[in-house]
This record gives sequence, C-alpha cells and structure tokens, in this order.
Amino acid sequence: MQRILVTGGAGFIGSNFVHHLVHHTDAQVTVLDKMTYAASRESLAGLPESRVSLVVGDIADAAVVDPLVEAHDAVVHYAAESHNDNSLSDPSPFIQTNLIGTFTLLEAVRRTGARFHHVSTDEVYGDLELDDPAKFTEATPYRPSSPYSASKAGSDHLVRAWVRSFGVQATISNCSNNYGPWQHIEKFIPRQITNLLAGGRVKLYGAGANVRDWIHTEDHSSAVLRILEAGRIGETYLIGADGEKSNLEVVRMILGILGHAEDDFDHVTDRAGHDLRYAIDSTKLREELGWTPQYGDFADGLARTIDWYRENEAWWRPAKEAVESSYAAKGQ
Repeated sequence: MQRILVTGGAGFIGSNFVHHLVHHTDAQVTVLDKMTYAASRESLAGLPESRVSLVVGDIADAAVVDPLVEAHDAVVHYAAESHNDNSLSDPSPFIQTNLIGTFTLLEAVRRTGARFHHVSTDEVYGDLELDDPAKFTEATPYRPSSPYSASKAGSDHLVRAWVRSFGVQATISNCSNNYGPWQHIEKFIPRQITNLLAGGRVKLYGAGANVRDWIHTEDHSSAVLRILEAGRIGETYLIGADGEKSNLEVVRMILGILGHAEDDFDHVTDRAGHDLRYAIDSTKLREELGWTPQYGDFADGLARTIDWYRENEAWWRPAKEAVESSYAAKGQ
C-alpha cells in the first residue's frame, strides 16, 4: 500500500494519522478534506510536499472521490461530523457526511478494489452503567443514543454490508475518546485547557460523573496503521488504552497541572441524553495484532497535551470567543 488516501486528514485525529504515516512508512499520502471549521491546514505543516498532498473536497461528492480512489491502493476513512452537541442542534450534516459520504467512498472502492479502513467510535454501543464492570467488545450490540452516534452506527453497518455483499476489502475500528494536539477547542479536554489559559474558568457538565475511556491520538494512529497492515478483512477491532476517567477527575487533573485549586470550576447544564460511561476492551487488537499503547499514563499524556496548547495559542485563540459564545447560549 504505497499510495494511501486519508479522508478527514486535516482534522484532529486524521492529521495525527497522516504524521504517523509519514514517520513510520514510505507511503505517498493524499488528504481529502472538506476543510470545515474543525480542519486546519496548520495541522499538516512541516510534512514533506513530495509525500503529502491536500485535496479540498467533499467525501459525498462522487466526482471528487472516484478519481482519487482510483489513484490509490488504500483509503483510511476518518472524515466525519463528530461533535455530539452539534448533532443535537442540527443532525443534517451528520447524515450527509457520515452516511452519504461513507456510501460514496464504499462505492468507489467497490469499483477499484482498494483496501478500505473505516474509523468509527465506541459511541455506537451506547453507554454502560457507572458501576458496571463490563466493557465494550466487538460483540456488544449497537445502541446509539445521539444523532452523531446513530450516523456512525449506520456507517459501520454500510461497511459490513459492502464487505459481505460486494467483497469490499474493508476493516472497521471503534475507538474510545481521543485527546492530544490539534483537537478543536469545542471538545471537552481542549475547551477546559484553553479556558484556563485564556483566564477563564473550567466548565463541567452536571456533576461530572460521566466516564470516558481516554486514548492519546498517537496511540490511535499506531493502532489504525497496525489494522491496515495486518487486520483480517471484514473484522472489527476496538481501540482503547485503559484510560477510564470521570469528567470530574479529568477537570481536577487539568486544574492541578495548571496550578489551580481542584474545585475551581463551574457546573453547567448537562448535555441532553448524556451517555454515562464508555469503556473499551481492546483484547482482540492486542492479542491478534500485537498492538500496545505508548501512552499508558493518562496524566503524562494530558500534561504533554496542555503544554502543546500553551505553546500554540496562536492556533486556537482566534476561535475561542465564538466557541464560548455558542456554549453560553446553551447555558453550558
């Protein structure tokens, strides 16, 4: 696979994967990205132009997608509308990008025979009780609870159907919550970090009891590359790094690293239908493909992430006022 097309490769998780490909393979990489508010050309800065190119376009546009897929050996599909709060305000972009866009890509790889890897989320499984020792596995039934997670669940089903019906050479991964450099400041961890760096206060949904299973985006990238190289066609692999933390724990860790008291935050209106707990069992990925996470210590990964936002204020500062105004309008 010497020619790899990465959809959504100028976004947070996708751009980290592009960097990972450049540093760990010899592949030529083309990024296809619509360049919405969540994408950034700066996230690809410094990569060799001889190996990485950017095409601005919509994955739901077959006229753009078809010739690109024709010219590549593999497609790694990160492109997605992914912010839960936005899906509650207006679900339509999530249906268009996550369902129609995935369909368009699948039809293209069906015609060309290109290898396809679909990047999805653990949110398709719904949530777990806070006191439940269980974790999500590849056999967990789908139970999405938001327009975002429902659209991603639908895209997963499309991939499986195209594998079975048409012999598409595809794999799927469902990953827990990512954190790290270049994440848009509307998201939970960078929002809290930049609030403090901007002289504001941390905002916590409800009581902060909701639990997420955090993974550094570098670990996500290494897992996806391993699946692309050695994953069994038609299989799903769950990606997680045993990083379960409540939102309250994360907030207190951020406050502590930045020198604030652990109760120096504001409670805000909880998100509608807020999932209680996510937890990933990545045994299949680790045992079958030999993958292990590099960032096993969440505190260390979080501290490095805070340092990145501190050092890259020029990147996030222009969007900060608009993001906070949007949240304030919702009482959050």
